[in-house]
Amino acid sequence: MAVLVEKLITADILKPARYLGNERLAVHKPWDSATIRWVLTYPEVYEVGASNLGHIILYNILNAQPGQLCDRSYLPGTDLAAKLRHTHTPLFAVESKRWLTEFDILGFNLSYELGATNILEMLDLAQIPLTSQERSQGNYPLIFAGGQTATSNPEPYADFFDFFALGDGEELLPEIGVVLAEGKKAGLSRQELLLKLAQNPGVYVPQFYQMVEGGAVSPLRPEVPKRILRRVATPIPAYSIGLVPFVETVHDRLTIEIRRGCTRGCRFCQPGMLTRPARDVEPEKVVEAIEAGMRATGYNEFSLLSLSCSDYLSLPAVGMEIKNRLKNENISLTLPSQRVDRFDENIANILGGTRQGSLTFAPEAGTQRMRDIINKGLTNEELLRGVKTAWEKGWNKIKLYFMIGLPGETDVDVLGIVETVSWLQQECWEKGRKLLNFNLTISNFTPKPHTPFQWHSVSTSEFKRKQNLLRQEFRSLRGVKVNFTDVRISAMEDFIGRGDRSLGKVLHQAWKLGAGMDSWYDNVDQAFTAWSDAISQAGLDWKYRLVENGEWNLFNTKETKDKLDQNSPLDIPLPWDHIDTGIDKKWLQEDLKRALEAAIVPDCSFEGCSHCGVCGSDFGHNVVIKALPIPTFIGDFIPNTTKAQRLRVWFGKQGDMALVSHLDLMRLFDRVIRRAGLPIAFSGGFHPNPRIVIASALSLGNTSSGEIVDFELTQPMDVETFRTQLVSQMPVDLPIYNVAEIDLKSPAATQCLEKAEYLLTVSTPHREGDKAEWPSWIEAIKAKEEIWSEHTTKSGKQQLINLRDRLFEIKLVATQELETETKAELTYVGSCRPDGVILRPEQILLMLETVANAEFHLLHIHRNRLILAETAEVSYLYCSQSV
Repeated sequence: MAVLVEKLITADILKPARYLGNERLAVHKPWDSATIRWVLTYPEVYEVGASNLGHIILYNILNAQPGQLCDRSYLPGTDLAAKLRHTHTPLFAVESKRWLTEFDILGFNLSYELGATNILEMLDLAQIPLTSQERSQGNYPLIFAGGQTATSNPEPYADFFDFFALGDGEELLPEIGVVLAEGKKAGLSRQELLLKLAQNPGVYVPQFYQMVEGGAVSPLRPEVPKRILRRVATPIPAYSIGLVPFVETVHDRLTIEIRRGCTRGCRFCQPGMLTRPARDVEPEKVVEAIEAGMRATGYNEFSLLSLSCSDYLSLPAVGMEIKNRLKNENISLTLPSQRVDRFDENIANILGGTRQGSLTFAPEAGTQRMRDIINKGLTNEELLRGVKTAWEKGWNKIKLYFMIGLPGETDVDVLGIVETVSWLQQECWEKGRKLLNFNLTISNFTPKPHTPFQWHSVSTSEFKRKQNLLRQEFRSLRGVKVNFTDVRISAMEDFIGRGDRSLGKVLHQAWKLGAGMDSWYDNVDQAFTAWSDAISQAGLDWKYRLVENGEWNLFNTKETKDKLDQNSPLDIPLPWDHIDTGIDKKWLQEDLKRALEAAIVPDCSFEGCSHCGVCGSDFGHNVVIKALPIPTFIGDFIPNTTKAQRLRVWFGKQGDMALVSHLDLMRLFDRVIRRAGLPIAFSGGFHPNPRIVIASALSLGNTSSGEIVDFELTQPMDVETFRTQLVSQMPVDLPIYNVAEIDLKSPAATQCLEKAEYLLTVSTPHREGDKAEWPSWIEAIKAKEEIWSEHTTKSGKQQLINLRDRLFEIKLVATQELETETKAELTYVGSCRPDGVILRPEQILLMLETVANAEFHLLHIHRNRLILAETAEVSYLYCSQSV
């Protein structure tokens, strides 16, 4: 029987704060105020999904629509998933805690070829049939997918989704919401509603199309378009501000998009082909969004996002402007992988701060010939200039991305990767300075739909040979760490990514066999076996072997150019030809010819049009904003270590906040102080931290009304003003009880901590007369002088400790006799010293078991107060009176 969701989110699962749904800037719209209720269902764990920029933008946009409500759901951890299945409780949305079956529409992010198994897992946990055909009989939410993989080739996943949203969702999803609202009002059936959606540009409804010979797709009804248009929207930075999670996420920072789309024309790059045209965001709007976002979130780091940040011409100006404006707040800027040819002193100057982050470049190939074939547009001189600039600006370690298996590649090109890295180290050498280190990721080229290289393949045996060749050559290089992608993952990505609708049964069976997306990282052998068995059971071994063996390779025959004539294999219809990305298929073929000749196509954002077919009324045109003047640099952040005032705060930890860990609480206080604009002092050193010290860590799941935290400020503040500003930014379940000024010469609360008082709720299985026994058990504990317990030290040694020495007071508060158990509430005061001499609540159970010879269970722990040494208490009383 299903149970209340709240009863499943407990301290015994990993990171329960993932599922609370009460993050800062989360939107809680009244259920009854909405006509259409959405859930953005992200098929990865919370730490990945909650920090995904697209997830945040669409969540904000949908909640801004009148009559629309948007909640969120994430792939639960294995522990919570087991609880859901054991109790037959459906998967829920994190904010409302309502089951996913109660909503009108669920939208999944599908941005990775092997990610669909996680989607099937979430649907199964939600107790929703997996296929659109099964859902047609019943009152289920509409299930759709968006994202890069959904847009490039939705066919392998067609069985599982009612429709796909292709391209940018900022305008498309609100349009879908209007269609759903009108359909609900008109009483349309599920089929009628889907037919209406299919006529909206950007919506692909697979059931109205059929797979024909060769895997291509054709429409079944005249009302639906033969080709479905990819949608294009203008980025709006203001919608990027939102969701400040309590737990640390993968991208634990504010992220603002500065440019969408890339026109560099790298021939292997699917995102570059699927996001055209390039659209710059106005620099003023970027700056406004960053400044407003940092104030609203309290983050200490922000990132500027684009497929190629360096192509945003105002990047140095925007970065320097923000660095100057937030100079005194210890803020750092990070950038994703960037164009090494555009990396110069101006960009180097805006990166990092006191925390200089990592730097990533992607040369992709080791020789000039290969970089020309893939249209990378990067010369050896530009590569050296960018790396050398970084080295001269203080970077001692740089990440580099390369690929092997690219069309036309020879062993000379493969070994060119080693030669390039060695050459860069030699050129960036100086006596007395540490050797420049490189962290290399060498991935296997995987052909992607809608790219000039979509017709190319490489066998897994060839990948393995090239990897071994590189391993052998890199052995002689110092200061280089090399990571290779498993060839089996690459082959499976290719098999699914360029597959047709017949692969739905493979995905379904792979999920049944346990091939979740995370399984590739947990146990690659087990994951590969699951996928291989699924392919075999679907009778598609022959098809997978074509991928494993490399199918065919245009660059290996003398008749290469003849193959590109009319009626060549390149004209065979493909499973994704019905997706109109704006790029003409003939242009892709012509660009493949140019690749054979190692001919470069210039970037049409800055040079002439390449005639790819995108620019026009359907997709718009490139928007390139001229570079702004770079503001004068006013200096790096210098940590203000002045300690002008110490304020001690007594606070509680109640309700949901009991499920926020101590480390997450520390991060929360840092962000609260930033949002409140309080003049916090910093520690010195290379990594200055705010002077915020919590007296004692409270175990996960425990509540409290007596926690203490010390703040040291750079300038004196009125205590009541400080309290008001602090409370305005604190979650309601972290109430502030008192604030007092403490003498700066007094020890910090964590140093003078002496005792702690707890209120425990304890139960014991019901036995006749137990209720009457409780007072005698408490008295028996008091009467004992020794109660010994074995303790394991941090070094692993066994040690006997006398628990009774650590117990100062214990008192029975109340008892209650129930049918199956007897409950009791008791308080105790025990040792809680900074040197580790602590009496833990769990050890009270051991004392009870010693004197009562019975079994006890700890139901709840509440810390009433922390007791400081007498000198600290006197200081507090004096300061409290002065307040």
